[in-house]
Amino acid sequence: MTAPARPLLYLVRALPGAELAPLRASFEVRGGEPHPPARDRLLAEAREAAALVVTYLDRVDAALLEALPRLRHVASYGVGLNHVDLAACRARGVVVTNTPDVVTDATADLTLALLLAAARRVAEGDRVVRAGGWTTVDPGWMLGTEVTGKTLGIVGFGRIGQAVARRAAGFSLRILYAAPREVAFPGAERVELDALLARSDFVSLNVPLTPGTENLLSRERLFAMKRGAILVNTARGAVVDEAALAEALASGHLAAAGLDVFRDEPRVPQALLARENAVLTPHLGSGTRETRAAMTRMVLADVLRVGRGEAPLHPVP
Repeated sequence: MTAPARPLLYLVRALPGAELAPLRASFEVRGGEPHPPARDRLLAEAREAAALVVTYLDRVDAALLEALPRLRHVASYGVGLNHVDLAACRARGVVVTNTPDVVTDATADLTLALLLAAARRVAEGDRVVRAGGWTTVDPGWMLGTEVTGKTLGIVGFGRIGQAVARRAAGFSLRILYAAPREVAFPGAERVELDALLARSDFVSLNVPLTPGTENLLSRERLFAMKRGAILVNTARGAVVDEAALAEALASGHLAAAGLDVFRDEPRVPQALLARENAVLTPHLGSGTRETRAAMTRMVLADVLRVGRGEAPLHPVP
């Protein structure tokens, strides 16, 4: 394929709110279809790309970098970076950027939504009503779990974890957190992870996926959680042993779970699909119109800056 007269910008997927006109003066823009191309087509169409825009589902590894010899910038639409081989990018002098901060509020909002939905059996109740299963009034039927005044354990206490804690204050929740460092947050108590799991009525996972956090909630830790607790995961699916989680839900050891992320997205394990006490959403953490459009603006602004030889606003070290 002949190299383009202008540097090539390749979008692996369409981005919401993408206004590409400002980019076309500086780049030849390709891709951006609703669904990503197959790997061989991607390699052919993007071979001359100077900039590549990807999402968390698009793996950027050494093999891809080898196949795109002109690549100088990987712009990741999202915060997590477990899909990008940062060491391989650094070795080739490829700049990596992402979209931090902007997803914080939307993800924290969804965390509380999942916690409430799981505790009060909202999704399950919706299914019952739609199926015509609500036929009588029984004061003992479909009882959920009180939220107000209980203990919330937050695993990972960065921007999103702290935003979850601020929202939890409205429910008078006591806050425990497990994090590598002490954080000055009024009323929150830092504890070791195992102590957090043993003491918390609700556990929210808000850690990045790294080699150190993969399977962080192992089978052993899931069954060490307080009996009747509720787990919420808006981080990454691979932080949890999904088979063991399904087992804990089926046995009643855990009362419920609210899950927005899964190990092999968009595939969801059948064992979790079968659990009425699991509230499942399709990775909606940043899924508001406002947030997704803001993420697009951040990605494209850094594409322009790097293309002009300027320092990006959101570089990944």
